[in-house]
Amino acid sequence: MTTAKPTRQDLDNRVSLSGKVTMNPVFGVVAPGAGEIRYRDVEIPESTPTKPTRVASVWASGKSRRVDVPAGAVFAGRLVDDRSKVTAGMPVVSAKRIGYGLVADIDGSQAYQISDSLTTVQAQIKNGPGPFACKVLGTIAALPAGTVPTPEPSVDPSADPSSPPVPVDPRQPIVPSEPTGMRLVCTAPSGVKLINGANATIEVVTARAKGALVLPVEAVAGGQGKGKVDVVGPDGTRETRDVVLGLSDGKVVQIKSGLTGDETVALPGPDLPSAKPAEPGGPLDPKGGK
Repeated sequence: MTTAKPTRQDLDNRVSLSGKVTMNPVFGVVAPGAGEIRYRDVEIPESTPTKPTRVASVWASGKSRRVDVPAGAVFAGRLVDDRSKVTAGMPVVSAKRIGYGLVADIDGSQAYQISDSLTTVQAQIKNGPGPFACKVLGTIAALPAGTVPTPEPSVDPSADPSSPPVPVDPRQPIVPSEPTGMRLVCTAPSGVKLINGANATIEVVTARAKGALVLPVEAVAGGQGKGKVDVVGPDGTRETRDVVLGLSDGKVVQIKSGLTGDETVALPGPDLPSAKPAEPGGPLDPKGGK
């Protein structure tokens, strides 16, 4: 019988993504809290904003919280209806980064690994600069198409009633953003030379644990926070125990509770019970329904 004993080591959870250098990437800005969103009329900037642009407020219990597009980006659309009820973390505004950004698509299996927190993000351009710190913009959530209200000609109340309305701003109107999938958008330091379309690898560290109690992944059955291990007694007998799982680097997995660290566990871990066969005529029997 092959066995292993728990050990302690520093551990971090890393997710590697494939990305590209992209000009003027779109990203989502989220609601800072739950409440009713009230959008503002956003003026077309004459140049790239050097300060955050206030585009909306979320109201709750008589107090408002700002929704800002960060400096270096411009408003690209509303993502929900004005005065809608929103929740914290919900994408409510799309924005467009002016200049280069790095964009990495995220699939469903990766989304929940990196949605809670992004401790650090590093990027490496293929056959180019890196690794370097990459500053994340907005949320990783997929975005619907943005909408931009059409400005209406204004009327000067002091003017002659027969006078024509004041024309709208002749500058190029804001073009609403297109829908996007789940993705991470980040920006490189100013000194890094980027070329549009260049391939990149983006590594995300979502969490870290120092001195974590770990076991080889082969010793543990289960996932998503819950697992089972077979503890081997002095006489060779096995006892299956429930354990709470934490971080994993693909080789070892953190045991947050369920073991003290003095145990010996069997390799491989226990087999999870197979699904029960459908009872004749039961709800899982394909012939049982009418």
